[in-house]
Amino acid sequence: MRKLNMAELNRLTVDEFKSERKSPIVIVLDNVRSLNNVGSAFRTSDAFLVEKIYLCGITGKPPHKDIQKTALGATESVIWEYVDSTLAAIQQLKKEGYTVCALEQVDKSIKLHEFLPDPDRKFALVFGNEVFGVEEEVIEASDYVIEIPQLGTKHSLNISVSMGIALWDFIVKMGILDKH
Repeated sequence: MRKLNMAELNRLTVDEFKSERKSPIVIVLDNVRSLNNVGSAFRTSDAFLVEKIYLCGITGKPPHKDIQKTALGATESVIWEYVDSTLAAIQQLKKEGYTVCALEQVDKSIKLHEFLPDPDRKFALVFGNEVFGVEEEVIEASDYVIEIPQLGTKHSLNISVSMGIALWDFIVKMGILDKH
């Protein structure tokens, strides 16, 4: 066994990425304050061929050195849009046929491992502020609220970790890996 070199990884160029068929998933960042988390969202979205990222409220926007530091150039490949209101963004996405899933801990959440996304649907995954989570009005307007079960004492994950777990789960369950 040996580690693959960069040439063997068959990475897409930015132009190839832009023309590649995307996953039917968009990411919505609801008032994410950490620019490093925003950069990580871009990098993770690039890794899973996410259609677009919506940066809402106080969420920082490229170009910014702290976003670039963790995005590693993914701000050039992943399409993004700033929307002042997260609620307005998800209402528009619902009109466009997206199923909105907020990732949050609520009394009637669905555990991530129990949620079976329909591979014929488009999804908007909403990730909230590092301290306050997803806004209450956004939770109420979501089609589903999904929770990543946790076993330790903290019961919270960094947004970038939550995003990686949730996106991987959706990509696998929707059969997207098999299509690429």
